[in-house]
Amino acid sequence: MRRIFKYLLYTILGFIAYVALYLLAAIGIPKISVNNSPIKGNDVVMYIKTNGVHTDLVVPVKNEQIDWSKEIKFSNTVAKDSTMEYLAMGWGDKGFYLETPTWADLKFSVAFKAAFALSTTAIHATFYKTMTENESCRKILLSKEQYANLINYITNSLQHDSAGHAINIITKANYGNNDAFYEAKGSYSMFHTCNTWANTGLKKAGQKACLWTPSDKGIFNLYKH
Repeated sequence: MRRIFKYLLYTILGFIAYVALYLLAAIGIPKISVNNSPIKGNDVVMYIKTNGVHTDLVVPVKNEQIDWSKEIKFSNTVAKDSTMEYLAMGWGDKGFYLETPTWADLKFSVAFKAAFALSTTAIHATFYKTMTENESCRKILLSKEQYANLINYITNSLQHDSAGHAINIITKANYGNNDAFYEAKGSYSMFHTCNTWANTGLKKAGQKACLWTPSDKGIFNLYKH
């Protein structure tokens, strides 16, 4: 019995130490930034947008380099409004996206699978008519080359069918009238979160980014006015 108690104690202490180290890393590492002097571009206007937890990369629906609506179709949204001009995309755990419309709906099984990379992922795509810069939405100017790198990064995050098209997830779990979900590559975990994905996108585009961050705060601290 004493040996069992000892093993149980070590397990609990090990878990506490693991969580403590993770929290220290999540606080400290995002303060280390990269691409602190990005090349200034004037060709493409993009945005980063947060809801207070999750960061989206926001790009023009269409420009001379790409028309996203050919793959991320207006027809896959409830409104089917083709007048929208911006497209916000965020990567994340599929269970969170489809089964957790509010924090009150969060299930232990969903959280556990997400934390330990045990489930699949999705891209949540939302169309907007306009974008307004504020504390939760920051404008970034890109060159054509930087945007090409970002296009490649986002495209490679999507799963594609045998014909090379993005795979729409048929669901009624939409957050509004102008969004849809798509199958994505990769596994979500506490080390590779939605914000980690967005942060890597900024790195690919040669913009200011954290060395690593699991939260939106690490990113947005770099873009304070």
